[in-house]
This record gives sequence, structure tokens and C-alpha cells, in this order.
Amino acid sequence: MNTDISAGLAPASAPDDKAPFAFTLAYIGIGANLGDAQANVLDALERLQRQPGCTLMAASGLYRTAPIDSSGDDYINAVARIATTLDAETLLQALHGIEQAHGRERPYRNAPRTLDLDLLLYGDAVINSATLTVPHPRMTERAFVLVPLLEIAPSIHIPGHGAASQYAAGVADQGIRPI
Repeated sequence: MNTDISAGLAPASAPDDKAPFAFTLAYIGIGANLGDAQANVLDALERLQRQPGCTLMAASGLYRTAPIDSSGDDYINAVARIATTLDAETLLQALHGIEQAHGRERPYRNAPRTLDLDLLLYGDAVINSATLTVPHPRMTERAFVLVPLLEIAPSIHIPGHGAASQYAAGVADQGIRPI
């Protein structure tokens, strides 16, 4: 497997005192537009909190967005910050497990979904593997990612891209409403 990973462990600090001693901060994009989408997003947050090796540090509010490059009902979106002792690939597998618990199917690209969990950022890692790309490749182009991300991390930098806030104006025309 051809994987390029450059990541360090984040030191514990006062705001993150609930986190394990050696951990990486990761940001997870959460979305759903099938079934009870709001309940699915809230359950995903609960499952992230209970996931071994993960501590839920913060969660944005919930947002309603129209589908982009897709169809179906509006999405309910949020972003979570977790402290994790899991490596990025193991965390991705855990996220897929949470999706599967909600009956996630992948019949085609951008299909409507009961639950979608995307690993947006994993510490300061830049990862390009057959199964994972971090930072998430389209996160700077999506209001449903940037708005909730900036809510919980207003000064966050995206490795290789700079301040996330510099991309907010570019997605301002995408409809997004807090719930």
C-alpha cells in the first residue's frame, strides 16, 4: 500500500483535559438525508463518544443544507472534534462501522444516505492512500463542512491549504441554515 502520512500527536492542553494522554485531534463531518436524518446525526455523535479510543471533545450545532451533486431531501450536517488514540485508517474503519449500524449503502457516488461520516482532518496529517485522503479533498468547497467546522474551531488551519476561514466567502452562496 502506498501511503504518505506525516502526523504528530497533539499535546494535551487545558481545553482538552478530558482527552487521553497521547492523542490526535480529528475532525469528523457528519451528514444524513434519509430516514430520520436529525436522529441519525445525533446518534452518530453518541456513538463517537462511546467508540473505544475516541473522546468526543466538541460538536457543532446541526445545520440543514440542500444536496450538492446529489438528489433527495435536505441534509442534516454537523462536525465533531474528537481526541483519538486510533491511527487514521483504524478510525476510518470505526466510522464505516457507525455508518453500517445505520444501514448505509453506497449504490453510487453521492447517493442519498442514512448516515455519512467523513474524516476531515487528522491532526496535522496529510494522508494519501488507496482508502483515505486527509485533509478531505472537497472540504474547502462545502459550506456544510466549513460552517460547522468554523463554529467549533474558528482559527483552524487545514494542512496544505491554510486557514479554513479564508474559504468561507467562497461557499457563502451555498444554502445552509442552523436548526
